[in-house]
Amino acid sequence: MFSTGLTDLKKMMSTKSSDNIQFLPFLMTCLNNLGWLYYGMLKKDGTVILVNVIGACLQVLYIISYCHYTKEKRRVMGKSSVAAGVLAAGWLYFCVLLPPGEDQLAQLGLTCSVVTVCMYASPLIDLVGIVRRRNLDCLSFPLTVATFFTSTSWVLYGLQLHDNYIMVPNTPGIFTSLIRLFLFWRFSAVAESSPGYKPLKQ
Repeated sequence: MFSTGLTDLKKMMSTKSSDNIQFLPFLMTCLNNLGWLYYGMLKKDGTVILVNVIGACLQVLYIISYCHYTKEKRRVMGKSSVAAGVLAAGWLYFCVLLPPGEDQLAQLGLTCSVVTVCMYASPLIDLVGIVRRRNLDCLSFPLTVATFFTSTSWVLYGLQLHDNYIMVPNTPGIFTSLIRLFLFWRFSAVAESSPGYKPLKQ
């Protein structure tokens, strides 16, 4: 799922522009990766650690590239500064103020769960505008498909481990992906003219 952003990266590099590419999903996914990375370290879960190390590195690459090519640098830097502040506050709370133990793990798991839900919902931030314009340029079809399979896989992994912090927040990813797939199907006649993805056929 994280590697699907390479499509957007290639598009930004070829057009020298970040037009029709959403920045918020990159930012939310980066925060999500860093949170789950720490969660995996506390639980000594190599799978969670490996996946989120790769994800965080890719998201940082996408964010840097977006900042380089965007025309709205002030707005993007403002959002990035807020995210950095949230990350610093989270580090201070979970690593310094909160004593190690089950309570630390539970609170971190709950926080990561909230961030994961926000990550899955972030591509739909422009939902009203998308429906009104009947234009899917700002949505990525590969990311939508990858998110569906990824969130489904994490739900099954959470079920196997009996870990609600992994299972529950990934469930909305399935539903938000289905919403986006419906939009691609519904507006495929308009989307066929866009080169950024290959839509579903009616």
